[in-house]
Amino acid sequence: MSTSFVKAQQSYAKWTTDELVLNNGFVQRNIKLPVLSGSFGTTTYKPVVGEFRYFEKVNPEFQFEVNNKVYAGTDNWTLAGIQKITDTKQGEGVAVKLLSDDKQIELTIKYLLYPNLPVIRKNLVIKNLSNKSVSLESIDVEKFNITGYFATTFSWICHDYGRRRSIGPYDGNMQDALLTVHNSDWQQGMVIGNEAAGVIKHTSVFWQEPTICSGLTHKDTQFPFRKHLQQGESFESPQVFTMVYNNHKDPDEILNTAVPDFVRKHLGTRLSELSQKPTFVYNTWMPFRKDINEKLVMELAKAAADAGMKEFVIDDGWNDNYGDWIIDKKKFPNGLKPVFDYIKSLGMKPGLWVSVGSASPDSKVYQEHPEWFVLDENQQPANLHENDLKMRTACFSTGWYDYIKNVLMKLSLEYGLEYLKLDFTVVTSPYRFGHKNTGCYATNHANHKDQHESFYVNYERVWKLFDELHATKPTLFIDCTFETMGGLQLIDYAMLKHAEGNWLSNFYGPPQENVDLRVRNMAWWRSPAIPATALVIGNPEMQDAGWEMHIKSLAGALPIMLGDPRKLSAPDFKKYRTYADWLQLMENKHQIMSYRQDLAGLGEPKEGQWDGFQRINTETKSGGIIGVFKHGSLESERQIFITSLQPDKTYLIKQAISGKKIIQMTGSQLSSIGFKVKINEKYNGELFEVIKQ
Repeated sequence: MSTSFVKAQQSYAKWTTDELVLNNGFVQRNIKLPVLSGSFGTTTYKPVVGEFRYFEKVNPEFQFEVNNKVYAGTDNWTLAGIQKITDTKQGEGVAVKLLSDDKQIELTIKYLLYPNLPVIRKNLVIKNLSNKSVSLESIDVEKFNITGYFATTFSWICHDYGRRRSIGPYDGNMQDALLTVHNSDWQQGMVIGNEAAGVIKHTSVFWQEPTICSGLTHKDTQFPFRKHLQQGESFESPQVFTMVYNNHKDPDEILNTAVPDFVRKHLGTRLSELSQKPTFVYNTWMPFRKDINEKLVMELAKAAADAGMKEFVIDDGWNDNYGDWIIDKKKFPNGLKPVFDYIKSLGMKPGLWVSVGSASPDSKVYQEHPEWFVLDENQQPANLHENDLKMRTACFSTGWYDYIKNVLMKLSLEYGLEYLKLDFTVVTSPYRFGHKNTGCYATNHANHKDQHESFYVNYERVWKLFDELHATKPTLFIDCTFETMGGLQLIDYAMLKHAEGNWLSNFYGPPQENVDLRVRNMAWWRSPAIPATALVIGNPEMQDAGWEMHIKSLAGALPIMLGDPRKLSAPDFKKYRTYADWLQLMENKHQIMSYRQDLAGLGEPKEGQWDGFQRINTETKSGGIIGVFKHGSLESERQIFITSLQPDKTYLIKQAISGKKIIQMTGSQLSSIGFKVKINEKYNGELFEVIKQ
């Protein structure tokens, strides 16, 4: 997110000749400034109220390497200036400019604070002042020294989107968009949110020293970050946000409150820009895969519309090859325009699948421009996606960028597309193993010099492509799949700032209750750290015997269904429409698609347990929905508690669809006393509306 410099005003930052103080009333960070020359680093970082024990008084603050030389805040630096900055999401703070002792590096450190939240967001701008090209690697945007025995020995590391707990040294991976370090004895801890992309994000806790580090991957890792800087060239790192907290018995408390508030209001996600969020999507992939045609798609569209679907996405199979993106005239003799017009006439938004970075060897684009494509370490054409050469992977550091942009622009504008599912590998693959089968080794591509540099560059150019598509069509919903992200079920904050959603999974087949459990588990696992509506979880089929549980389970994420809606009975069509209309009504009344929290007292969805979710509007407190599920538990009833409501206001709980009134209680009573939900079946669930009276 861009920042701008502003004139001095009342803000969250004040400084003297030797100290910078960041304070928004919720969090305070004191930073030692070099006087003439000296070290630079945090001396205090804590909640404004109460004690905080984690950090030493001397911290590295940051660390990076240039041509194998390590630079850190504990080195000698000269202060070159401080200026106040803002961003477009209510962030206020400062940019501190430093000069390295060897006069080879100009470093600008940007800090941003936000209203009413204990969060500080930070990134680095590193400028090469030398008279030659240099190699920048191993960037830690944040690096803190941690106090001794009690912090390192008795802290939980809550990694993998804050959901998996371990003790002891932890070296993070691509799935650590967010993790929490929590000491239950002290009832305090720290959230670390890493906004770097895909496989090049890195956060470690107590790994090889008693520190917490977050930024980009180091040079000795599987997917190393590298950037070559020419003389006078600068590199601006991704941002890292941190939150410090005390008086929390469990780290899930902040995961359900301050974290989603910051992500929704201030991170700058594409979802937050959408005035109308999707509520029920249909996709053709299962069971038809590539066996689609005009007649079938129109029949499916009519049936999906009758069932109340709001978006209709044509998946793979409409094209005659990968790369040229020419409509297969045998399947669609009249082209796609009449099909999309028909979908729109039924009241649905049309969508389309495209592989954003792949081409067939016999495609015209590959034949004419083989120089646009990824080369392996032997300088031979490569398919990063799968272990065969039936397809080739394009490199976004070449003319492919402008080519695929024009293809997608044409599809979006001429056909009126509202949803693009952009798929297949561009950097790394979920299905290939070994770090050599990743990135681009070409030495003649304009924007990267080597394989390591290609990781970062290709992610950034994909994000730029998404931004340009949105600039032309702001309402476009881009589904950037986990295959494009580069890891199994991988989603992160970098993607969320440029795409609305991510196709995370392919869950289908009998027994149906296993599908529903996997859907709910995936939604629980990635949220609340990741906005639930960004979680596009397929592939439950509309005609499955247990389809009602599919909808109930998917109501905790972005409801998307596949299958063959033509097989539905007349009563099923009517019931589907009722669910679809109810979900849309809940979005209109409560904006449920912007929220999701854990349901108090219920944990990870698993066999033999009860689980659930709530999607309560935490800003208006108007209410929302909850889902409660029994999955093989021996208990036939559970007490259900709802949080995030106004304590002194009365709320009515109604059963979804039937509208049956269940109970009326105050917000305080619902959070402390709760109400009973009884489910006799071994596997079943219920949806409820929560309405402020």
